[in-house]
Amino acid sequence: MPIEMMTQAGLDKLKQELAEALAQRPVISAAIAEAREKGDLSENAEYDAARDAQGLLEVKIARLKEKVANARVIDESKLSADTVQLLSKVKVRNAANKMVMNFQIVPESEADFSKGLLAATTPIGKALMGHGKGDIVEAKVPSGVIKFEILEISL
Repeated sequence: MPIEMMTQAGLDKLKQELAEALAQRPVISAAIAEAREKGDLSENAEYDAARDAQGLLEVKIARLKEKVANARVIDESKLSADTVQLLSKVKVRNAANKMVMNFQIVPESEADFSKGLLAATTPIGKALMGHGKGDIVEAKVPSGVIKFEILEISL
C-alpha cells in the first residue's frame, strides 16, 4: 500500500476506528463461543454468522493497521497560500454560471463533499492543484469541461 498523506485529525480518526475494531474482537469471540455451545456446528446459523463477522472484522483490522502504518501527517507549517495544495482553502467561481464555491483540498480518505472537503484526486481537485489566485483552470468532469477562476487561497 502506498504512503498516504493525511492531516493529524485524519490519522487520529483512523486510529480511533482501529481501536473500536480491536475492541470488537472479544465480543465476536464470545458470540462464537456461545454459538458453539448450542451443539451441531454444521447446522448452526448463529455460529456461521459469528464466524463470518469475525472474518470481516479481521480484514477491517488488517486494512486499518496498514493504513495507519503507511500514513504520513502533513506538516502544516510548510504550507503556503501562494498556490493550491493539500489543505488549501480555495474560493472559486464557475466561469459558466458565475457560482462561487468554497473547498478545502484534502487527502482522499478525508473527503466529504457535503462539508466542502474536496479530495485532491478528484477532477476538480487535480485541476486546482498547483495554481494560484487569479488563474483560470479547466476540470474535465463526466459532464464535460468546467472552467473555474481561483478567487482566493488560504490555509
